[in-house]
Amino acid sequence: MRNSFPRLALLLGLACLSAGAAHSAPAPAGIKMTFRRVFKSSSPEFIEISVREDSDTAAYEIRQLDEDAGASPFLVSAGLRAKMFALAAQLNHFEGQDLDTHRKIANLGEKTFRWESGAEVHETKFNYTLNSAAAQLLQIFEGLARQQEHVDLILRRMRYDRLGINDALLQFESDLNRSLLPEPQRVLPMLDQIAGDDHFVGIARQRARTLAERIRHQG
Repeated sequence: MRNSFPRLALLLGLACLSAGAAHSAPAPAGIKMTFRRVFKSSSPEFIEISVREDSDTAAYEIRQLDEDAGASPFLVSAGLRAKMFALAAQLNHFEGQDLDTHRKIANLGEKTFRWESGAEVHETKFNYTLNSAAAQLLQIFEGLARQQEHVDLILRRMRYDRLGINDALLQFESDLNRSLLPEPQRVLPMLDQIAGDDHFVGIARQRARTLAERIRHQG
């Protein structure tokens, strides 16, 4: 029995070390895909959107180049993320991909697709592409950026410029009519709030109500 105590202490020590190592080991990083567009003298000049395969929470940054950097969170549904990552898979996760047409066309801004999975990182840059999968992925990313611009504009008008809310809704409606917004249902909470708030002008309340009904019907 005397000899069993040192052995037991050794086993317990090894178990504690193993547990400590497991606890301190960093969790494997999830897969992240990032889109960036830099286009000087445009508005906005800088767009960056990062989406994770295993999380609804994405990040966006939309600004002029001389403005302070800083990303904000937003939500992207599992269904849309699955489509985006399927398109990235068609593009071999951007590894060894030359997507640019290399033709003499106007500068449309430098666009970057970036893939990160742990230590594995791939990215490709282009001005304009004819690749079908890349064009679809670009359309989704740029649509998400436009969508967040609308969200930010409507929120600002709701807080600081109630008389200007109808103009913001008209801009949102224009892009909705052209099917440029991947998930317009994200705007529903704001539309419902505007529709039910007597502090907003009647025409804006009615437009918000009509848009909300339309989006719900489409869904």
